[in-house]
Amino acid sequence: MHIEQIKIENFRLLQDCCIDLREKTTLLVGKNNTGKTSFAVLLEKFLERPDTFSFTDFPLGLREAIFKIDAETNVEELTIRMVLRIAYTETDDLGILSEFMLDLDPDRRHANILFECTIEKKKLLRVLPANETERKKFIENNLSGKFLDVKVYAFDDDGHEGEQAYYLSHRNQLEEKERTSLRALLNFQVIHARRNVASSEDAGRGAKPLSAISTKFFRKRDIEADADDETEVDASADKPEAGSIEKLRSTLAEIDTQLGKQYEEVFGSFLKNSRDFLDLGDLKVVSNIQSQSLIESSSQVIYGDTDNFLPEHYSGLGYLNILYLLLQIELCRDDFAKRGAPLNLLLIEEPEAHTHPQMQYVFADKIRGLVSTIPSLQALVTTHSSHIVSKSDFEDIRYLSRSSATGPVSIKNFHTDLSKEYDKLGADGKALFKFLKQYLTINSAELFFANKAIFIEGTTERILLPLFIEMHDKENEEAAETGGLSSQNISVLEVGANARAFAPFLEFIGVRTLIITDIDTTKAEPNENTGKPTYKAHKVEGSTHTSNETLKHFFSAPAIDKVDEYKEWHKHLLNGKAAPNDGHIKLAYQMEENGYHARSFEDAFIAKNFEKIKNKKDELEGLKNVQDIDNFGGSDYYALTERILSKKSDFAGSLLYAALVEGETWETPQYIMDGLEWIHKK
Repeated sequence: MHIEQIKIENFRLLQDCCIDLREKTTLLVGKNNTGKTSFAVLLEKFLERPDTFSFTDFPLGLREAIFKIDAETNVEELTIRMVLRIAYTETDDLGILSEFMLDLDPDRRHANILFECTIEKKKLLRVLPANETERKKFIENNLSGKFLDVKVYAFDDDGHEGEQAYYLSHRNQLEEKERTSLRALLNFQVIHARRNVASSEDAGRGAKPLSAISTKFFRKRDIEADADDETEVDASADKPEAGSIEKLRSTLAEIDTQLGKQYEEVFGSFLKNSRDFLDLGDLKVVSNIQSQSLIESSSQVIYGDTDNFLPEHYSGLGYLNILYLLLQIELCRDDFAKRGAPLNLLLIEEPEAHTHPQMQYVFADKIRGLVSTIPSLQALVTTHSSHIVSKSDFEDIRYLSRSSATGPVSIKNFHTDLSKEYDKLGADGKALFKFLKQYLTINSAELFFANKAIFIEGTTERILLPLFIEMHDKENEEAAETGGLSSQNISVLEVGANARAFAPFLEFIGVRTLIITDIDTTKAEPNENTGKPTYKAHKVEGSTHTSNETLKHFFSAPAIDKVDEYKEWHKHLLNGKAAPNDGHIKLAYQMEENGYHARSFEDAFIAKNFEKIKNKKDELEGLKNVQDIDNFGGSDYYALTERILSKKSDFAGSLLYAALVEGETWETPQYIMDGLEWIHKK
């Protein structure tokens, strides 16, 4: 038995969306302000704190209608809703769930629970001011509590599970349920992002969050031990810690006795004088150490050995956060076990807080192990961490996005929905999707959180791109006024010749992307042995084809055997008219500049900076045959580059050093500057 799906209507950014849940762990990812926190808050409000709904929970698009509410208003159109779709099998114990099962058809395998927060129109209209301004202010300040009605219903969709409005058109089939029934069915726990993890400065003022939650952990175990005693159950039989608690109590009782004797000696004369003066009976000072209070006030979490230890606040915030999380999860585990509900749902908000990437990797691995040890538990994890995403199963990812800053949020089943887009690519689709999954797992999960992306081909561009961005920002007047590319949330990925594998993915997540690639021209030459042409690298002048699969994909190259069509397409490729750039994606590749058309980044850069490279040839790394630079007098920079370049990464590194340390002002190839200008403006 598990929650299969959650549908949401009219709550903050979540106006009409649906999320499919995994049976164990589901990961909610997305850029800032895409509704991850709203999702967590809605679950908590409907499942645990229904009295906390207020005016600010209604989406902006409905507020004007709320301000104008009158006797004719259909409040069902303004209602906040959540639907849980629960899947079960014939082997599940349906005793508690049966309360929410309205159809006993043995072939049915799901039940539905509807949550609604509805405006109490009659109550509200009785007290609303007539003045429009006062009316608006009253609603903003008072639409909560008694003016909102929160209810829970069971309903049967009668096989119309794809129709979200079915429960609206069949209101007579809704059966209201008590929250006690809901609580028996579903145990919901949440660990918020705003965790009480003190900094070292806070700890210096006495804050000890780990000690505090350790106290909470002990108190819970202490209460359970008491409960076991009352029911005459041998607590230590199943819970070793319960036996330890009894030992602690016994130890404290012995300490009380010893301290009582010492107190009698210390306070003896004072107590005798007090009795005589106040004419009181026997007056004593006794020891009464409470185990919970002792742990809270006189214990601390340390690390190191007991002789040479450091207090908890000397640990970094990352360690504090993870330790705090693990203790919270242990408390949740206890609560799940104690309540024994058939459905358990744990929500963890942003576990990456304060932790470095390696710690995030570790947590992503460990959390799945922890979740798997808790029976009937589903975990929802919201995160901004590309490191946690990269260590998660591809099938677990749910992507939250918005089409615009003011648009509603949509929630996409990343694996299922995206695989359909790759299927449209035909035979290559499955191979490209497999590559994407492997590549995202290893390197580029940060695309989920980026506002923009730049794809580059190789090491040379990766080393020099930050310099080019800095040069763009210095030369661009608009960048100086509004902030340049260096201040934007841009993810840079080195994808080699595989940018085409990302095409459906980029469209899917809607990230504006600049692809900086090489034109990679070739020339068809007949093969005497096979009779088929071979395509060897060739300078742009005189070329007939390109080996760049990215250009061929995005610019819809015709089949190579369609000779006339391909020839015409190649001609358009060389002059930049192969195809218009997509609204979300732009390809930047070498174009003719100063009378020369480069084939790759290296010969484009050398052609534009030839005199400067000639002057510094003896200082630059990664070069060979440097005498050819002095002897060069033609215009075939591609041939020159092939002769003088020995190691691209060393060459790029020395170019960067010359710019940053020696103040050399290199010029950026125009196709790159044009691409940076495009992505800066969008």
